Amino acid sequence: MRFMSIVLAKDFMLPTPELAEAIHKIADREIKAGRMIDTAGLLPLATGARVSIKDGKLSVVDGPFVEAKEVVGGYAIFELQTKEEAVALAVEFMQLHKDFMPGWEGTCEVRAFYEPGAEGICDPLAEARV
Repeated sequence: MRFMSIVLAKDFMLPTPELAEAIHKIADREIKAGRMIDTAGLLPLATGARVSIKDGKLSVVDGPFVEAKEVVGGYAIFELQTKEEAVALAVEFMQLHKDFMPGWEGTCEVRAFYEPGAEGICDPLAEARV
């Protein structure tokens, strides 16, 4: 089962060298184990843009975004057996932030990828595949 861990923070912050090294060690371990598919940190909001639809109108707004309450700082994609494994990796990852970036506050959200045919989940593309 594929999971994405999404790191959210109040503000963009570059990791300390110690945190970057610790994250690299986890990533290297998980890649070698065949569990990590991809990972990356994201640049500040000022480098991005938002494409939105509101009231039937499409708009593009360049960053930074004044109303941003949380910033997606990065992500990781894993191939794991259970949600519990994904949560354990997220806890390990967040502990590194606690250890190497005192005062940093954030969240790591763990979400499973949609898989066609998953029990109890509506498949919006089912008719298109027929």
